[in-house]
Amino acid sequence: MSETSSTTQMSAVMQTYNRFPITLMKGKGSYVWDDTNKKYLDYTAGIATCNLGHVPDVVKEAIDNQLENLWHCSNLYQIPSQEALAKKLVDNSAGDQVFFCNSGAEANEAAIKIARRYAQKVKQNNAYEVVTFNQSFHGRTLATLSATGQEKIQEGFQPLMPGFRYLPYNDIAALEDLIHPETCAVMLELIQGEGGVIPANPVWVEKLVQLCKENDVLIMVDEIQTGMGRTGTLFAYQQYGFEPDVISVAKGLGSGFPIGALIAKEYVAKAFEPGSHGSTFGGNPLASTAGLATITAMTDTDFQQKSNVQMEYLWTKLEELNTKYDQISNIRGKGFLIGIEVTGKAIDYVTKAREEHQLLILIAGEKVIRILPPITTTKAEIDQALDILNKLFAEMG
Repeated sequence: MSETSSTTQMSAVMQTYNRFPITLMKGKGSYVWDDTNKKYLDYTAGIATCNLGHVPDVVKEAIDNQLENLWHCSNLYQIPSQEALAKKLVDNSAGDQVFFCNSGAEANEAAIKIARRYAQKVKQNNAYEVVTFNQSFHGRTLATLSATGQEKIQEGFQPLMPGFRYLPYNDIAALEDLIHPETCAVMLELIQGEGGVIPANPVWVEKLVQLCKENDVLIMVDEIQTGMGRTGTLFAYQQYGFEPDVISVAKGLGSGFPIGALIAKEYVAKAFEPGSHGSTFGGNPLASTAGLATITAMTDTDFQQKSNVQMEYLWTKLEELNTKYDQISNIRGKGFLIGIEVTGKAIDYVTKAREEHQLLILIAGEKVIRILPPITTTKAEIDQALDILNKLFAEMG
């Protein structure tokens, strides 16, 4: 330990997070408990990760069984749970093949790599550029923060990785500049989560897809936050009437176990050959088992239908809040990815909700409260959250 560390008693953990002053020790369903045994209604879901709630029984049972057998083996060997999970993802998406990794940033990194390699090795051209959009968020590796259209994310990491260009989001006129000779792909979020919970305009998406198809440019959809049932369908693109060439998934895929996936059409997937990309931990037996149990639960016949009933109920009640309180400027999003734009500072609402009402919510920019319930949340829990939100807005008014 250094002298500075000893005298200041600084944490051994690097200070890359503005942590809330609570320590969570236990979770079940929509609730978590801190180290004083105080109970909170968790409407952050681990930032859209615990979509089945905390410690879901179906995933716990599968993991418990796997822990008795094999924790890890390399991708040099066949992994049955990985094969089964890949098939589930393919059967329930527009893709044909899957590459597994450990996180959303890695999934987007793989998307960038496969787009360039597809252009250069399959199409035999020199295209390399990926177009993204202002206020987007695609990760914190050097490549994915370079793809992210936010200067605050990029600050201090210059020079950025070349090969990215940003356009205004939801701006149809700006699409005239979408495709350049060097453009190999367009990457977009259909709801910009970190950027303020901003849904894509369907007319804008239709035009963007048309231009990509006409110019043989890949459409890559970042479903890290919107995927795994959060917006009312397993993937958000399924509400926009098109099939992407590449889909990146993580967060809700493993119910809290670190796993990410790149799903691609077969003609794109063939750009990856043995040795062209890899991951030591990606899709290992534990992570794949968690992912398989998660998606199996989500693709049961009536699971999404039941979730959608609760989503519709919450949105109906949120509209009542919108008309009731002047400090609410707008409510937007889809399903259980919700942004409440307020006239004051969003962090003030988040702090008061946590400290005085034991409700955990987030921000998405200075003026937007972000609400991310588990998609398994119940009507009774929604009523509890709404009661707290009513009190919160009345007190902050």
